[in-house]
Amino acid sequence: MKTDNIQDIYELSPIQQGILFHGIYAPESGFYFVQKIFTLRGELNFVAFNRAWQAVVARHTSLRTGFYWEDINKPLQVVYQKVEVPIEQQNWQELTTVEQQLQFESFLKRDRHLGFDLSQECLMRLTLFRLGKDDYKFVWTSHFINMDGWSVALVLSEFVQLYEAFCQERDLSLTPGSSFKNYITWLQQQDFDKAETFWREQLKGLQAPTPLTNLYVNQSDPEEQNYDYQRSFLSQTTTTALKSLARKHQLTLNTLIQATWALLLSRYTGKQKVVYGYTTAGRPVDLIGVESMVGMTINSLPVWVEVDEQQQFLTWSQQLQKQLVEMRQYEYSPLVEIQGWTELPRDLPLFESLVVFEKVPMLSAFQISQGELEIEMTDILYKTNYPLNIVIYPFAKLTLEISFDCSRFDAVTIKGILQHFAILLEGIVSNPQAHLQDLSWLTPTEQEFSQILEREATFNFAPCS
Repeated sequence: MKTDNIQDIYELSPIQQGILFHGIYAPESGFYFVQKIFTLRGELNFVAFNRAWQAVVARHTSLRTGFYWEDINKPLQVVYQKVEVPIEQQNWQELTTVEQQLQFESFLKRDRHLGFDLSQECLMRLTLFRLGKDDYKFVWTSHFINMDGWSVALVLSEFVQLYEAFCQERDLSLTPGSSFKNYITWLQQQDFDKAETFWREQLKGLQAPTPLTNLYVNQSDPEEQNYDYQRSFLSQTTTTALKSLARKHQLTLNTLIQATWALLLSRYTGKQKVVYGYTTAGRPVDLIGVESMVGMTINSLPVWVEVDEQQQFLTWSQQLQKQLVEMRQYEYSPLVEIQGWTELPRDLPLFESLVVFEKVPMLSAFQISQGELEIEMTDILYKTNYPLNIVIYPFAKLTLEISFDCSRFDAVTIKGILQHFAILLEGIVSNPQAHLQDLSWLTPTEQEFSQILEREATFNFAPCS
């Protein structure tokens, strides 16, 4: 640790503690390692490009932070005063398109295997590939422990403004970002005794996670442990109808999505009461400057909900929303502490599926044009310690994304889950007053097969005399 360059030292947020735990005890897993991939087209001013990135890093403490845990009672994050992030450049103009793609895929794999030393001064890497005269790929590699999705959007917005200003050789005055330390201070002022009382009552009787084993598909190469993702899109008509339905019945779209997943989870597992995780933004309204803060404020919380097929969907959803509102009062609670307040054994996870309702602009649709340069984010590659992650992007066409552990699920299974999700949402729009038991979730082929099985089950086969 270079003490002469230290600006500040403070504790970790709850989710940072969990991420650090996985980074220490499973360093080869690649958990929470994020690669954001961009395509750049047009005339690139590299000097301005580089200056803009260095300026963004200088503005935000979380981008100049490393983590320490050895020989101390509690892990700490250390903010450095000055950090320079070099941009590695590679010129691939002489390669064919196929060769460029192969080289790029090889780079991404090497980059993932390289990982991060979480104690280093800056958990970012920037790499620029020149593919043609005015054609580039850019990879922003970072670690999730320092930045949530909201923060990534803030950084990109500032980078674009700074790049444009430097290209035009003009000064730009940006409002100073709030230090992440302010959030840590706010956390330390919360009532954890009251939170413990709430969670013990909320999760009373929970003794095991809702199993997804009946959906698992073992792969031929279990050591690879890769993550992959699939996306599907609802029609604009269905999306508009869902949003209208939510407003009409004083529900949030987030609640409708979570209710749909809880119903699916119940039908997949045959459990009437299911538990899944959901991610909260964790940006308290009473914390000044939290909207401009770059850091890791999100938290993952367990939702344990009873799925009563006899209830009307809207009534049941309103009950779920009330439960979620109550939970938000204690969303600062560390997940590891919540688990300790349940009857669940320590060696079992609280949940195996996680729902994320992405309220910030869809990062994979980030696209801007500044002067002679167009920048588009084309992909985000990441991996969490949960086998199934459902991410919802509330755009004109609602986007459903599932990232999954390939050692547990195959692509066909994930495609089926996305189909079932969409069918349920379309059914809710078509018949919002329906009871849960009346909402179909099967594809036409699955329905036909189910009807055949039901007919066969009605036959009474008498034993041969």
